[in-house]
Amino acid sequence: MGGTPAGAPAPPRPALVMATLVKAWRGVVWYLRGVLGADAYQRYLEHHARTHPGHAPLSERAFWKDKMDWEDRNPQGRCC
Repeated sequence: MGGTPAGAPAPPRPALVMATLVKAWRGVVWYLRGVLGADAYQRYLEHHARTHPGHAPLSERAFWKDKMDWEDRNPQGRCC
């Protein structure tokens, strides 16, 4: 009779495997965004909301321009 021998673990269900892969992929994306700095604007918005409630934050475009200008004026060890 086919099936799983007694005591052997059941094979993983496809939905469980897919959920695990999706969770792993989201973790990889989260990590890479942090390493590459792509999450800087989101972190800025969270910080701004905590420390300056009632004041409008910079637009995303203005934020990135200000960040790049600051980095040009203050060079630090970076790859590029």
